Amino acid sequence: MASGTVAVITLKPDIDDLVPPEPSPLQPAGEPRLAPSFPKVLRRRLDRFFADQNISPKADRTMWIKIAAGLAVLAGSWIAIYVLRPNSWMFVALYLASGLAQTFLLLNIAHDSNHNAISSVPSVNKLLNYVFDVCGISSYMWRILHHRGHHSCINLQGEDDALTGRGIFRFTPHEPRAFFHRFQHIYALFFYALFSLDYVFLRDFECFFFPSHDYLKHTRHALREYAILFAGKAFYLTYMLILPVVLLGMSPVLVAGSFLLVHLIVGLTVSLVFQTTHTIDSTYFPSDRNEFDNGVYHIFATTADYATTNPLVSWLTGGLNHHIAHHLCPYVCHTHYAPLTRIVEKTAEEFGVPYRQHPTMTGAIWHHLILLKQLGSED
Repeated sequence: MASGTVAVITLKPDIDDLVPPEPSPLQPAGEPRLAPSFPKVLRRRLDRFFADQNISPKADRTMWIKIAAGLAVLAGSWIAIYVLRPNSWMFVALYLASGLAQTFLLLNIAHDSNHNAISSVPSVNKLLNYVFDVCGISSYMWRILHHRGHHSCINLQGEDDALTGRGIFRFTPHEPRAFFHRFQHIYALFFYALFSLDYVFLRDFECFFFPSHDYLKHTRHALREYAILFAGKAFYLTYMLILPVVLLGMSPVLVAGSFLLVHLIVGLTVSLVFQTTHTIDSTYFPSDRNEFDNGVYHIFATTADYATTNPLVSWLTGGLNHHIAHHLCPYVCHTHYAPLTRIVEKTAEEFGVPYRQHPTMTGAIWHHLILLKQLGSED
């Protein structure tokens, strides 16, 4: 059990992350004298946790309960809509319940399955990864953007897809500053709320047909993925917009308004959960992916945790508040992150490596807005 567990944790990913299975012994410039052993010690301790506890790094009972609960609320809300044939106010309430379920599934289920963190059986992860498509987002494209365009290049301008601001935002000091960026900390939450609408109607199609990243330009997508893209979008828009009007006789304006409200909730929530882990005023923005000799140091410099002692935040955000542990162990189910974070924090303190965290999520959001204000007013 122990040896098999370690093998799962250090499994070589489909697309290389910053942290390889065997950390490099090279010492990055400017690090403390003892720092060369930090990546190996940390990796050994993280691996040893599962061996010592004799548990799998994949989904535990808590995770399966979360999966069942999220899917039950999503399915139950739509069953109630068609069985009860509610009035307008009840329809909006049930529609919003389905939107909250989608938010929960995206953060808790889809993200983990994307990293093959739920099961050691690939087909199980693949099946659950279609949660993205059920929520109107291409699971295939999201996987590429998240692995190649984020995990392998955290906070690197021009490579990290999470820093794509469409010119509306200046997320790094390496981007040119426009006059309107001085207001970005004010209008940020409004545009974040449009995040999921952008993915559903624009972003996926842009990445397939008009890619801006070099790695997308050089990728030949299988015909099957194009078919799934269009089928997924059609399925999503049909059950979210068309069927309530056709089968229930609901007002198109009411349905469209509910659809917009759901996406404002999904977009704002997902954006803030992720933005507060990398783009805050204390994280670093490397100018080159080779700036650190070891990916572990890159992760610690560019990533921050928040509210790691709050189980409710961890439950709702899919453990993404334990973000350093996530980047160090992306193939571990998020329900194991809390004890891993304690190992991360203790080991970092022992070796004098800065560990960034905020005690609350609201504090992390505030420091994200501080960064936006700084980048909007300073070159």
